[in-house]
Amino acid sequence: MNDYPDFLKYHYEVERYDFTRAGEASSAIKARLKKLGLDTHLVRRIAIASYESEINIIIHSYGGTLTLYISADKIMIIAKDSGPGIDDIEMAMKEGYTTASDAAREYGFGAGMGLPNIKRYCDQLEIESSKGQSTTITMTFAIKDMEDEIK
Repeated sequence: MNDYPDFLKYHYEVERYDFTRAGEASSAIKARLKKLGLDTHLVRRIAIASYESEINIIIHSYGGTLTLYISADKIMIIAKDSGPGIDDIEMAMKEGYTTASDAAREYGFGAGMGLPNIKRYCDQLEIESSKGQSTTITMTFAIKDMEDEIK
């Protein structure tokens, strides 16, 4: 069942520590949005935020999903993992703060820019998490008519 019945829904699995497939889900999201003919600036913002979310699931969780919702006036991406939660959301939002493992850093990930970049590129961001629990990040992007952009 679709949690948002007025939306198209696409679901992507993201595996823990699967660095070889890092970026596949966000690339699929980007390709789908480009096919819809959305503004390239909007697609770029969504691609960056979804990539950062995907990498966070790979690095910090036990695995999870990205779910893309598309409606006439907005795009939502819900990134949900299966734990272990974020100890201190306020601290995690600071640029450069990271809890990434040495293995993640060896692959070039874990610079502490994931959540700050997600916030930077979303129109609305909600984070639900607590220590020992799953994390759900809801990213919302408004689809604006070009006429609205000109005004």
